[in-house]
Amino acid sequence: MLLFYVGDHDRYALDTKRVIEVVPTVTLQKLHAAPEYIPGLFNYRGHLVPAIDLCQMIQGKPARAYLSTRIVLVNCELPDTTESNGDILHGPLILGLIAERMTETLKKPETEFLSPSLKVDSTPYLGEIITDDRGMIQFLRVEHLLSEAQKTYLLLPPAK
Repeated sequence: MLLFYVGDHDRYALDTKRVIEVVPTVTLQKLHAAPEYIPGLFNYRGHLVPAIDLCQMIQGKPARAYLSTRIVLVNCELPDTTESNGDILHGPLILGLIAERMTETLKKPETEFLSPSLKVDSTPYLGEIITDDRGMIQFLRVEHLLSEAQKTYLLLPPAK
């Protein structure tokens, strides 16, 4: 698991099987119709990648500009989608997830994560929880970060 923070104390984990690369923050091209937690797009090796600010999404405040604030590129599985011209676009979609203090990893089997007794329908991306000597760590389900409508909106063909 790749660990990161939202705010000063809340820790979250991403499954490293989905991680492509962790990169420094970059200047983003604004998407004007997107929600606040999608601050824009950036070019990653010839692909236009939407960025999601996990701090903004989870806590309602943008990620702070720490030296350890990073963009983690992840594969976000998508169903096949048909464009208006009939072309079929296939997943996975690459997403750039912006988070603070992305400097640690954790090796624990998923079986050690426990389901929280409270589930909130508006945050299906927040999964199971594990504890360590510093407190709780909540698993982030990348595949549930965006609604199907948002995935379709962000489904961009590779740059040519």
